Amino acid sequence: MDDSDPDTDLTQIEHLLQTSEAIRADGHPRWMVLVGFIHDLGKCLCLYGEPQWGVVGDTFPVGCAWSPDIVFPEYFARNPDRNVPEYQTKFGIYEPNCGLENVHMSFGHDGYVAKVMKPYLRDEALYMLRFHSFYPWHRHGAYDHLCNDKDRSMLEWVLKFNQYDLYSKGHEKPKMNELKPYYDDLFAEFLPAVLCW
Repeated sequence: MDDSDPDTDLTQIEHLLQTSEAIRADGHPRWMVLVGFIHDLGKCLCLYGEPQWGVVGDTFPVGCAWSPDIVFPEYFARNPDRNVPEYQTKFGIYEPNCGLENVHMSFGHDGYVAKVMKPYLRDEALYMLRFHSFYPWHRHGAYDHLCNDKDRSMLEWVLKFNQYDLYSKGHEKPKMNELKPYYDDLFAEFLPAVLCW
């Protein structure tokens, strides 16, 4: 369960199935259905001792000034980055338009699952995974000064994905036993039998 998610009282596996099934119902490619199913699997870090506050929630760049579009940036008062003058500038440790693939993001489930899946999935899928909780960027347009043309072209994929992540949540539980054969086949198509988590 993700205690920080006010939109659902279902388990994460049920949320993942709702997301992926909504993507599937709209006829999107199979790789995108897979992304719907795995996008929050990084939250499994909570099962290995990471606190929920360190795994769930919005993500943002580190090493440069915090955008006011980050949720509750005023609570970063105890964050030691606040005491590094270079990190309080617009570009911080980055060059203008360096590209989000070169930006260090706050730790969370997004970056973790994207790193695990990097050898197996296309760039569009990896952007969906790595940046689906980067709301300052895809909802408010923050940090565009760090983006390059690839990031801007990938933004449409992140936005396309996010509508399913946010708006597929319901109270009806997916029928997992009926769906299992489809997802077993989907995983086998894109992923090896054993993953290095």
